Amino acid sequence: MGCSSCSSGKDGQPKGCKNNGTCGADGCNKLTVFDWLSNMSLPNGAAQFPFAEIRFKNGRKGYFKNTENLSLSIGDIVATEASPGHDVGMVSLTGELVRIQMKKKKVEEEGDDIKKVYRKASQKDIDIWQKSRDREEKMKVRAREIAIRLELQMKISDIEFQGDGSKATFYYTAEERVDFRQLIKEFAHEFNTRIEMRQVGFRQEAARLGGVGSCGRELCCSTWLTDFRSVNTSAARYQQLSLNPQKLAGQCGKLKCCLNYELDAYIEALNSFPKLETKLKTEKGTAVCQKIDIFKGLLWYAYEGEWMNWHKISAEDASEIIAANNNDEKVASLEEFASELMENTKTDFENVVGQDSLTRFDQPKRSKRRRKNRNRKKNSGNASSQKQMATSNASKGGNPEKKNTNKSKNQRNKRHRSRNKNNDKS
Repeated sequence: MGCSSCSSGKDGQPKGCKNNGTCGADGCNKLTVFDWLSNMSLPNGAAQFPFAEIRFKNGRKGYFKNTENLSLSIGDIVATEASPGHDVGMVSLTGELVRIQMKKKKVEEEGDDIKKVYRKASQKDIDIWQKSRDREEKMKVRAREIAIRLELQMKISDIEFQGDGSKATFYYTAEERVDFRQLIKEFAHEFNTRIEMRQVGFRQEAARLGGVGSCGRELCCSTWLTDFRSVNTSAARYQQLSLNPQKLAGQCGKLKCCLNYELDAYIEALNSFPKLETKLKTEKGTAVCQKIDIFKGLLWYAYEGEWMNWHKISAEDASEIIAANNNDEKVASLEEFASELMENTKTDFENVVGQDSLTRFDQPKRSKRRRKNRNRKKNSGNASSQKQMATSNASKGGNPEKKNTNKSKNQRNKRHRSRNKNNDKS
């Protein structure tokens, strides 16, 4: 969802409003909530909910009380209460949806930490706010240089200035506890402002910085995901994924949040499968499960001692064999169930393109010996055909070689005759 100025142009290239997430339509911003109650009027005698959702840099949101009864709408820039001074943010949501969001986030309406909306930001407030925002990138580079010089095991990921420019919050990530008392002193002397250090997790850092995942889309944590649930390697095991940390980890270095999206569906599908550690006892031998296909409902078993020969059976057949084993009964072999499965499975739409036979690209490559034998057969066939032609010509009119010699003699005689006639005329 994007505003009209952020839509694509005629050639498909994005226009871009170049407001860096502060356009008035609020459609191209990060973590935007669609107000589906905006076109509905309140019933008679009902007062508007006196709270507003204010968004700050990188999707940071807060809920502030509108004590001055200001007419706020989405996209308005307002000055809010801060400690100390004031902060500048943008209204991202108003009305009854703010009540629902506060219940979801478990924010109390009469809490002690509820702050107020002072006023709509003036042009002077916006200019100070913009100048402070322009200083953040240069300060981040200098802050990283100071942290490296002090040999601190930390990474400064982002800096956020307060709206009035009186305080700068440094967001950093670290695996261990960091003593940054000397760092704060140098920051205060270098930047001449109030310093606040705030440690965030690696997932929060990725959400603030943003990026593109391996799926080709923007990171979920930077676009719509707000609650970070714990992800375990058991989620990958349930989905039959290889436990490769390079493939399972996201840009934050932790397990991908999307591993939890389809986990419930996989667990529900696995309820119809027998336990993988259960062995199948047959008259031919004991079979052990090697592999499963959750989508097709198939299992592959191999006899003990014959690990290279796998037999494919369905989950229903495996459950039937296990039930028979529980009654002290054994089936003849797994080949019976595998052969029935081969007969029943027929692929639909196998001739979609209309190519019944193999094309020349699908034909298997022939070995050198087969090529030599084929060439020998061709040569022998050509020689026999030439002999047959020669014998047929001989039976019709004699030897063809003799006919060719007679033709050449006749031509010579004609030439001599023509030469003699020319001499006589002269």
